[in-house]
Amino acid sequence: MAMRRSVVLRRRPQGMPAADDFEIIEDAIPTPAEGEIVTRTIYLSLDPYMRGRLSEAKSYAKPVAIGEVMTGETVGEVVASAHPDYAPGDIVVGPRGWSTHCVSAGTSAWGSLSKLRKGEAKLSYYLGILGMPGVTAYSGMKDIGQPKAGETVVVSAASGAVGSVVGQLAKRAGARAVGIAGGADKCRFVREELGFDDCVDHRAPELRKAIAAACPKGADVYFENVGGAVQAAVFPLLNDFGRMVMCGMVAEYNNTELAPGPNLMAAVRKRLRIEGLIVSDKPERFDEWRRLAAPWVMDGSLRYREDVVDGLDHAAEAFIGLLGGKNFGKLVVRVGAEP
Repeated sequence: MAMRRSVVLRRRPQGMPAADDFEIIEDAIPTPAEGEIVTRTIYLSLDPYMRGRLSEAKSYAKPVAIGEVMTGETVGEVVASAHPDYAPGDIVVGPRGWSTHCVSAGTSAWGSLSKLRKGEAKLSYYLGILGMPGVTAYSGMKDIGQPKAGETVVVSAASGAVGSVVGQLAKRAGARAVGIAGGADKCRFVREELGFDDCVDHRAPELRKAIAAACPKGADVYFENVGGAVQAAVFPLLNDFGRMVMCGMVAEYNNTELAPGPNLMAAVRKRLRIEGLIVSDKPERFDEWRRLAAPWVMDGSLRYREDVVDGLDHAAEAFIGLLGGKNFGKLVVRVGAEP
């Protein structure tokens, strides 16, 4: 009998996760019930939000249970179907799980299950620039950031899957794009490959001064992916009527105690807009973004970088590296061969 391999949560991590917090198990490849499909995973997405799923703390989504398969969006090939809209051989994005095979209904947590057209774009791109991270950047900028020509947009984790798109959308809107990234290579990529106006290394010894120098007219939009010292350095630079898109705070995900935040009196004085962003709140943005962005990706005007890890066995190690900033670009795991 053919077997399915999956990564499950063995125990809840305290602070930074460790490899033995996860475990690989095997069971039989399932048979779909009515209205379900079974997919063979080709690519698995690894994203910072997954750290929140390891905690029992109250959040916008339920945590992964002990012994449960880790959650994660995949691109896969349909191998069995009891759903009228899907047939074996179809390629779909949406089924969730760190597993060689996923069972799913006709919808996914991020919106409708999507059937992909072969040859339109790299399959892994539907987990990154044409998937949830790209939609996150688009929704955050369209619905909250709303950059205007001549403004300054600052984005943390600028070389990552979300931040890299944020800066390019800022440039398309005629704004000045300033990135913050970790290390000289990532900053060079942000400036030279993505076309940002400037990029600051978050490891700079005088971070506040470095960011202020890159933003001589202050900041009108801050797209927050990191938190911590970076947030503390950018927040004072926000101009009157500035907008702060609260997408994530990966620097604080492993903290066992909440870090002190900035004094928010400036939010009153400057009439700031500070709004949290959960991409699944706007499922309609997924198709909208793909229609808009796919031609830009295909003609090369929207730049993108992937960090691909081979094999499900390396997923936990890669995820831990992601939380430590070791990846360079959108992190995906190649679980199986493309058709």
